[in-house]
Amino acid sequence: MSDPYERSAEYLDILIAEAWDALGPALADVLARVRATIGTVVDLGAGSGRGVRVIRDALPGAPVLAVEPSAAMRAVLLARVYEDAELRRRVTVVPDDCAGAEWPDGVRAVVALNMVGHLPPGQRRALWGRAAHQLAPGGALVFNITPPFAPVEVERVRMAGAVIGEMEYEGWASARPTGADEITWRMEYGVLRRGRSLGRASVEYRWWVATEEALAAEAAEAGLALRRAGDPALGLCVLERADTTSSHIG
Repeated sequence: MSDPYERSAEYLDILIAEAWDALGPALADVLARVRATIGTVVDLGAGSGRGVRVIRDALPGAPVLAVEPSAAMRAVLLARVYEDAELRRRVTVVPDDCAGAEWPDGVRAVVALNMVGHLPPGQRRALWGRAAHQLAPGGALVFNITPPFAPVEVERVRMAGAVIGEMEYEGWASARPTGADEITWRMEYGVLRRGRSLGRASVEYRWWVATEEALAAEAAEAGLALRRAGDPALGLCVLERADTTSSHIG
């Protein structure tokens, strides 16, 4: 299987840092409200490990199963885990994808940020069903949704930038419809020194789109209830078993 992140891993962690300034505290707040008090936390598509650090602080002592299929991203993730003694003790990094990774029963929480769109509808429904079966009582699955929610054209836009020493790193994104419920993102990355380009990389990947209402209906079929959490701009959603939900998480 090809790994698109082979070409973008050099850029991704630094270019998502600003987004995590808002996403990290919001995720921490959601995790702190999860009613389950024991069990492993599963981080699906753990990427470079920014979410793993949030889990470490929000749920002290909880073991973490970090699932990341990309070898390029795992290199960053493993380095981040290894340099922190607590993460090294608590985090197990699994080189697998969402469908293939084994979870223990009685999972305290599942974190699936910036990855649900990678799943075709059948795999997405399988994830909801698996969570309904393997979450501990009071456990939750946390994911996020971001526009577009329909297969539309997305004009090229600068999504992020970072300066390190004399180097300026930048990322651009665009998308085109490629199916009834699918778009293809094109991500372009570059590094400049004093305005002169030193390198560029681009990658394309498929992304399945769905509205919040459609996702809520899918989850309901699996016995899960969807609730929004935090700032609506972040798109955070929480799934819990429908028979154990209580007040709104926000």
